[in-house]
Amino acid sequence: MDFTNIQHLISQKESVNIEFKKSTGQLERGMETLCAFLNGNGGTVLFGVSDNGEIVGQEIADTTKRSIAEHIRDLSPVAPVEVHYIPIETSNKYIIAIYAEESIERPFMYKGRAYMRVESTTSVMPQEVYNQMLFARDGVRHRWESLVNPNLKISDLDEQEILKTVRLGIESGRLPENTGTFIPDILGRFSLFDNGQLNNAAAILFAKGEKLDYFQCMVRLARFRGTDKSEFIDNVQVRGNIFQLLDAAMSFVFKHLSLSGVVNGLEREEQLSVPYKALREAVINALCHREYRVAGASVGLAIYDDRVVIENPGTLPKGWKIEDLKSKKLSAAQNPIIANVLYKRRLLESWGRGISLMVDECVNKGLPEPEFDDSCGFVTVTFRYNNHISATQAPHKHHISTTQVAELVKVFGNETLSVKDLMERLKLNNRSYFTKQYLQPAVNEGFIVPIYPNQPRNPKQKYYLTEKGKRLVESC
Repeated sequence: MDFTNIQHLISQKESVNIEFKKSTGQLERGMETLCAFLNGNGGTVLFGVSDNGEIVGQEIADTTKRSIAEHIRDLSPVAPVEVHYIPIETSNKYIIAIYAEESIERPFMYKGRAYMRVESTTSVMPQEVYNQMLFARDGVRHRWESLVNPNLKISDLDEQEILKTVRLGIESGRLPENTGTFIPDILGRFSLFDNGQLNNAAAILFAKGEKLDYFQCMVRLARFRGTDKSEFIDNVQVRGNIFQLLDAAMSFVFKHLSLSGVVNGLEREEQLSVPYKALREAVINALCHREYRVAGASVGLAIYDDRVVIENPGTLPKGWKIEDLKSKKLSAAQNPIIANVLYKRRLLESWGRGISLMVDECVNKGLPEPEFDDSCGFVTVTFRYNNHISATQAPHKHHISTTQVAELVKVFGNETLSVKDLMERLKLNNRSYFTKQYLQPAVNEGFIVPIYPNQPRNPKQKYYLTEKGKRLVESC
């Protein structure tokens, strides 16, 4: 961690995973917050930064380091904590960054008390919440995702997908800069590799296609004619790791859901019948939170003329009811190892936040709130269209969206970038959608140009901004 990383953290202000303390005179309060981060999704406490984000720094002595080490030992169980001392160039002072990584060993206590974080506030954890975490922790070792997979080797995993997860985790601040690139160490950090053995979660997340012999590693995708299951228009089953299944599901959505035009200012913007972010969050939640021990069932996505239904095998967390989904903010992942990796990659927020995102996206687009159900061994979420929108509506002929083109040109700078580079910077996974909604409109309008204009499929193809594109960036 260096001074640039610190400036980036400070720019995000205090939040659910960032806390500022002016000096280690507030070390005890800072450690309470660190304990709360350990009981959540991890986070960083910065000493030498005032409440308003001003860098004040502090001098470091041996007694300071010993005091920090002693306070860390007051955390129980033993916690995955890193301490960094970052010098301030213009003085002899430092900023102290104490980073706590999310751990499946939670709940943690500091000096005999457990703490939790809500937005930017740290408080003592209620006994009920502590008991729920304790129950979840004790059950982790017996979960299907935690069981050793004796037939799986590191060479069976997709190394590039693992390294991509690390890179995205570092970029989002959810993994430390020193995570490294040594695959066994990364897998160990993700609780996927222990004592020379991989577990089932490693297969679900990163196994190559030929090694995925589980029925669980499949999604069922269907487009029905009308409002019941009497007639198929399209019906496919896709096998793969969790990232491949997500891409397949979202590609199917773009294939079958109609685009509708919305006038925003002077421009027409194309939108899916159901908001993309809401659907994507629902699919991620289904893949993450399903009951993987149930081998005879799989995640399903069904599109009808009046609705989209996504279902995953399993039930809600113990003691939860349907009405809790919109009110409870504490994550209660059915598969905490898988959930942790998806969180690090910034594909997943906590359970409560994901549900809120689905609701907000639908309401903001004038659609009914999604409906949730927990029955017959499945948890389902249903997205309904407005009366004037249907999945059979013919897509509009024009797909140019000024908003999407503007998003694309802003990530260029002065660089020449490949499609892969651009999609990663925009955090998009669906290449077909990216090409139609971002790349082609930007090229057609003359905002970007390829370096091989006469060889569109050249494997070394890249793009750069034109002067017209640069003017668009300046105007955004």
